[in-house]
Formats: sequence, structure tokens, C-alpha cells
Amino acid sequence: MKNLNFQLRKLCRENRDGSYSTQSNRARLLELIANQLHELGYKDMWAKSLKPKHVEALVKHWFKKGVTKGTIKNRMTALRWWARKVGRRSVVGNANSFYGIGSRTYVAKISKAQTLNNTQICQIRDEYVRLSVRLQAAFGLRREESIKFSPSYAIQDDHIRLKASWTKGGRERTVPITNCEQRRLLQHVKEFAEGGSLISPALDYVQQLHRYERQLRTAGLSKLHGLRHDYAQRRYEELTGWRAPVAGGPATKSLTTDQRALDLKARVVISQELGHSREAITAVYLGR
Repeated sequence: MKNLNFQLRKLCRENRDGSYSTQSNRARLLELIANQLHELGYKDMWAKSLKPKHVEALVKHWFKKGVTKGTIKNRMTALRWWARKVGRRSVVGNANSFYGIGSRTYVAKISKAQTLNNTQICQIRDEYVRLSVRLQAAFGLRREESIKFSPSYAIQDDHIRLKASWTKGGRERTVPITNCEQRRLLQHVKEFAEGGSLISPALDYVQQLHRYERQLRTAGLSKLHGLRHDYAQRRYEELTGWRAPVAGGPATKSLTTDQRALDLKARVVISQELGHSREAITAVYLGR
């Protein structure tokens, strides 16, 4: 194994920032970056030898390969984490625009909402996984949140609460219970978990995650982020009375003054329920 790859793996093991998914993605990106630096001719690097010329060479390489802006931004985040952990924060510019990396387009033009029918859900053989997926659909939860879900802590009278250790970015949040179908699901989860979580008692989180991934592949399902889009669009219609722009509803610019105020209020609520800190991110789920 090359020195840089070894040191970056060690750096990731010793610095467990963020959720398991964040850690896994970061480690994967840094492995890719180390390999690309080697291919670009920087063959004897150490973690602490990161310099501006390395960052600039990588960005130039990514542009040449036609890597999308969003992907480049994710790689820059990993680079900044690396630089920060080895005390070389100033090596990587604070703004992506410094490298000519433009802004990502956040407004959805086509709906990515995804729903699952009973047949698809029944193809998931493991009950722990099946209930996690149903929670994702019912409450717009992320994968990790639905796997770590512990009903004895989460279920309250009119909402569910999510621990910081379950969520992306370590932000606690609540999601309202708004219909009988959600209540029936929560009762089922509570009875099944028997005081535990949706991680099998015989497994730890990582093992349960691998089981989750295998079960979904076997069932012909893959990424379920579209369930969050569906949740956001359902909530938007509940809160405003009309469909989201990306789902065939009116564009924001065509709304009256009162409707725009209601639109903004709904977007703020939905952003919080999904675990985001900015209202602007709802354009990804709802359009404008």
C-alpha cells in the first residue's frame, strides 16, 4: 500500500467525525484522491505534505475528466477535512470559486419522488429492514436514522424525536405525526422492537447496514432517497393546499403575496423536518 493511502486511512480511523455514512464516504473519497495524486506524478507524498499545487492539480484533473460540479464540491470537502486534520488548513482555499468551481443548480425541474407498493415492501425479507424502509417512507427519514430508530425514545404523543447520534450533522430534530397510518406503523415498530431499536440484537449498526443493503439489492431496490422527496412533496401539499411546483403545482413566481408567505412558511417547516438547516435546500425536493 502507498504511504499516502495508508496515512489517510489511519487519519480516518483516528478521527470519527460525522455519521457512519459520512465517515465511509470521506474514506472512499480520500482513497480516490490519494490514487489520483499518485497517477498525477506525486508518488512520495505523506499526509502532512499536502500543498496548494496538489489541490490545483487535482481540480484541473477533475475539470479535464468532466467531473460534475457537485462531485467536485464533495471531493473539496474531503480535501479540506484532510488539510484541517494535519494542521494545513490554509493549503485549501476556503471558497470553491477560488478554483473556478461554479455554484451547483439546486432547483429541481423533474420530480424525484419515489413510492413503494406493498409488493415491493414484501420482497424485503428481513422485518428489521422492512420496518426501517417503511419509516423512511412515512417520515422522510434518512437511512441511518431509520436503522437506529428506537421507539422507546423516539415515539412521543404527536411527534417522533431523533437523537443527534442518529442524524446527519449531529442535529437533533422532531417530525410530526400527522395521520393514522403513521400511528399504526409506529405501534407496529414499537411492538416489534420490544424496547430495542431496528438493529437486530445479534448485530451492530455496521452489520445491520450491510444487511439492509443486501436485502434491498435482493428485492430489486437500491437508493431510496426518492422517499424523502415524496415525503417533502406530500407535506408541502398538506401545509399549503396545493401541489409543489415540481409535482405539477404552480410556480412560486405565479403565487399571490399571501400564497408566497404560506409557501415560504411551508418550506421552512419541511426543511427542518428533513434535517436541513436552510430553506433553500427545499428547491431540490419541491422545485420553485
